[in-house]
Amino acid sequence: MADTRTVVIADDHPLFRAGVRQSLEKDNTLRIVGEVDNGADALTLIQDLKPDFAILDIQMPKLTGLEVAKRAEQIGLQTRVILLTMIDDRKIFLEAMECGVRGYVLKDSAVNEINHAIESISDDKYYISPSLSGLLVERRKGGHLPPELKELTPTEQRIVRLVAELKSNQEIADELFISKRTVENHKANISRKLKLDGTNSLLKLALKHKSVL
Repeated sequence: MADTRTVVIADDHPLFRAGVRQSLEKDNTLRIVGEVDNGADALTLIQDLKPDFAILDIQMPKLTGLEVAKRAEQIGLQTRVILLTMIDDRKIFLEAMECGVRGYVLKDSAVNEINHAIESISDDKYYISPSLSGLLVERRKGGHLPPELKELTPTEQRIVRLVAELKSNQEIADELFISKRTVENHKANISRKLKLDGTNSLLKLALKHKSVL
């Protein structure tokens, strides 16, 4: 069918991989085109097959899921990466956002969440397991905006808050009653004002300051 989305799965635990596969197979718009048990083979599959999605365990032999994501981003592959993790390390999370990872899913709940993650990412959103988001977002004491955010207009501050809520450009547009193109222009202006550069830099800043937005 025309709207079929292709998926590669990489995890070195066969039983876990089978569980993820069975969950994905419940959606007839998803087609699994490859499964591997290490990061090096995962990168090769992504390069050769160019799937819509790659579901990668962070901790794998040869290359970690994060290393695969970084290399895929460096060579310009358009595959959207979902990382599976058992850890709540904020540094790794921010590294994942920096290299274009779109989903960050706790392995303990992956079988239940993976389809929802794919749907969210297909709708131009990000997906972070709810049980991880509170641990990974830096909490700040007090309710005062940091100096750099005070430079933004009220509308720009609101857009940053909606970005921190993982809203898509279209969802932000709908909430603010403006066009999607206007949202994109606002984001460009925000990034210029704050001297942001790099993949997901605005998202990283929004998550960092989420508690005071």
